[in-house]
Amino acid sequence: MSRILRPHHGMCFQFYEGKGYSEDFTDHMGRIIREMETDPLQKIRLKVETDIVCANCPNNMAGECSTFDKVKRYDEEVLKKCGLTCDDEISFAEFTELVRKKIIYAGIRSDICGDCSWDYICREKEQGC
Repeated sequence: MSRILRPHHGMCFQFYEGKGYSEDFTDHMGRIIREMETDPLQKIRLKVETDIVCANCPNNMAGECSTFDKVKRYDEEVLKKCGLTCDDEISFAEFTELVRKKIIYAGIRSDICGDCSWDYICREKEQGC
């Protein structure tokens, strides 16, 4: 069975460093990233909805994101840039490589999510990419 993943989280995973909304959120996100990296061939299903990362997010209001319009835009742009569509099932490794190649290395991450509150972290780290 595949895990549900919001497409924009594929970008977040690239630069995550343990900062976040709360300790509960950061512990949870770190655990999800480690699990995904431990089994990179596992299948994920890309969905524009709350996912496994969102479970501990303070913006998750009973399964609905309070910043839905903004993150929906991020999700749709990631799908478009990677040549994917909502509900596509792909390995975590393949998705990660697409995000790196089509977005991070192409230098367009900030065009997609430059208005994110965590942009300063990604901006600093992508200088080394």
